[in-house]
Formats: sequence, structure tokens, C-alpha cells
Amino acid sequence: MTTLSCPYCYGKIDPRGPWFRCTGRRSPGKEPCKPQWDEAREQGLGIKELVLPSFAGPRRALRPVVAAPCPDCGSESAVKVCPHCHSRLPAAFGEGRSPLIAMAGARHTGKSVYLKVLAHQLRRGMGQRFGADVRLAGDGQFRPETGGGTDFLDPAGELFPDGRLYQRTNAARQGRREPIVFAWRQNRRITGYDTTFLSFFDTAGEDLLDQETVDNLGYLGAADALILLLDPFMIPQARDRLRLPDSAVDTHASTIDVVNRVTENLRTSHRLGGRRNIPIPVAVAFAKIDAFFDVLGADHPLVRRPEPGPYYDEQAGRETHEHVRALLHDWGADDIDTHLSLNYRNFRYFTVSALGSEPDYDANMVDVRGVQPFRVDEPLLWLLSEFNVVPRRQAAR
Repeated sequence: MTTLSCPYCYGKIDPRGPWFRCTGRRSPGKEPCKPQWDEAREQGLGIKELVLPSFAGPRRALRPVVAAPCPDCGSESAVKVCPHCHSRLPAAFGEGRSPLIAMAGARHTGKSVYLKVLAHQLRRGMGQRFGADVRLAGDGQFRPETGGGTDFLDPAGELFPDGRLYQRTNAARQGRREPIVFAWRQNRRITGYDTTFLSFFDTAGEDLLDQETVDNLGYLGAADALILLLDPFMIPQARDRLRLPDSAVDTHASTIDVVNRVTENLRTSHRLGGRRNIPIPVAVAFAKIDAFFDVLGADHPLVRRPEPGPYYDEQAGRETHEHVRALLHDWGADDIDTHLSLNYRNFRYFTVSALGSEPDYDANMVDVRGVQPFRVDEPLLWLLSEFNVVPRRQAAR
């Protein structure tokens, strides 16, 4: 039987031994359970809250267990939870492939802003584009202190309504942030309705500053795919072509060093050694491309917006990949391309801009013209096409 991974803590789940959460309903002759502090949730996710107790159900090898009685109060529960972090699992979880997608990148890259804009596009545009019902799924985990805050939960919420960007993400050593989990439900006609759960984990850039802290990021090894967000401002020859304030640039980190630390983590967690390349697909997205629009020119392929369709355009994706590769060589950063080519079995380059125009870096505010995301969805669509969640239009031969 296939082992699943929890979309919240990335721990492995054996479907033959499910866990449940008590419903708190009264059972004849017994007192109902009451909410209590859950040590597993605090240790696994950094969440301190009162919840009803979780318990292990009976273990079966063949027929799945769908409900079990609480050992304390006797009331039956069908609410399944992760045995590690005790997060409530969606009812359809485990019925299909649910890729866990990690995000990584150095500080100043804008990962939290990118993730917020991507989440907005998932619910507003991408669902309609693919005829999918896209919803946030979870256990009320998106609190301001642990996740994106209430703006991730509000379907009518605007992108940065007061114009202010996020503050820097806390490092993992200061407390876990929870992933943002979406349920993507479609009617596949031949096989019927199918729900895919997408889990995105955003780590602090400080966690990639040295190998020791990177090695503590166990979610990287548990992920099925990776969006590696890189900052072109960290590449000296690219930065020299722009006029940037000091507040926009972090010169204390090296892009190739960040990529190498992530590679070392993945090699270790996948137990690959040095002879095999890393098997998971990696979308390498260079952020803040809007800063280069004037340098590249309006006719450059990376500046044009592709025509959206209900598919991932493989030919356009390959062309983007080659144009970014050429830019890296032009910027004297061909060592990044060499490293990726010799360490990853399947990777692809992208250029994105979460905001669409340069913000006020000193005031940490978006441009007065508002947010106009640029090609933010492409890394995710490529990964979803790799997992056959969305169709792919093949390149012309």
C-alpha cells in the first residue's frame, strides 16, 4: 500500500494505521472529551491551541478503516488526522496523487509575496482557466502568527490592500510556519471527480545562509517538487545593469552557494550520494524580472506575456528556459546553469514578477499603480503538468 505524506508537516502516513480526532460528542454513560493542549501540534507545527484529543484507530492491511471509537469517551469519529502533527486531513485526502511542493530561496527574494500572489491567482484565475474548484484546505492553520494571515482565507481579499508588503519571514529555528494547502478538484470525465491537494511550504531566507540550518529543513527532502526562487539582484553583473537602492540588494549571499546548499540537502535526504542526479522536478524561477524590462527591451521574449490556455504550453516553456539560460551566460552566472545541469534530472527556468513593477524598497510598499503579476503561475503549471494534474500542449516537432 502506498505511503502518503501529510500536507502540513510532511511526515509519512501509513493508510493502514489511521489516526482520528474525537468529535467531543457525548457517548451513553460517559463524559464527553474536552479540548486540551496538543503537544504534537506544538512540536510539529509550533501551534499552541486547545483541540479535542487525537487517537490511533485499528490497523488493517486490506479494508481501510473509515471510523473508530474514541478510547476515552467512546464516541465514534470519522475525522482523520495526521499521526505526527494531529492536523485534520481533508476527507478526500489519499484518493489521488497530492504533490507536496516546497519553496526555497535566499532572503530578500520575496518568497512570501510570491506565494501570496500565487495563492490569489490559484483561487481567482487558474481555477476558472482549468475548470477546477480551488479551495484552501486545512485546520484553521493560517493564522497571522504562523502563516499568511486572514488575507489568505478571505476569498474577497485584495492583494496588499494597504499597499504594504510582508515583513521578513521568521527563520525555522524560531518556530515552524505551516504550509499553505489547496484542494484542486476537477471532473476528469473518464475517471470522474478527482481532488489533488497542493501543499506549499515557505521557508525563511536566513535558513539557507549556511549548510547546518539548511540540513534542519526536513521538508525539502519530503517534497515531491521544488520551486527554487532566486534573486537576480544577487548576481553582480545583472545588478550592475540596474539602478537599485541599497535596501533592494543583499550582497551578503551568493546565488550559487544557496543553490548548492539546497542540492546538498536533497542529496542527503534522498540518499543519493554523488553518482545519481536529484529526481524531483525543480522549477528555478528568477524573481523581480520587471526590474529588467527596460534593459531587455519590449521585444524580448521574456518580457512578453504568453497567451493563456487550459494547458501548460511546453514549447513556450522550453523557449523561456533557453532564453533564461542565455541570460545567465550573459550575466557571467553560467556556474548556476552548470551546477543545475550536473545535479538535477529535471529542472526548468522561469522568470516571474509577483508585483509586476518595482516597489518602494525603502518604504516596503507596492507601486502606486497596484499589483500586476507577471507569469507567476508558470512554474506551478509546469510542475502540475509533470504530475498530470493539468494537461500539457506538446512542443511542435
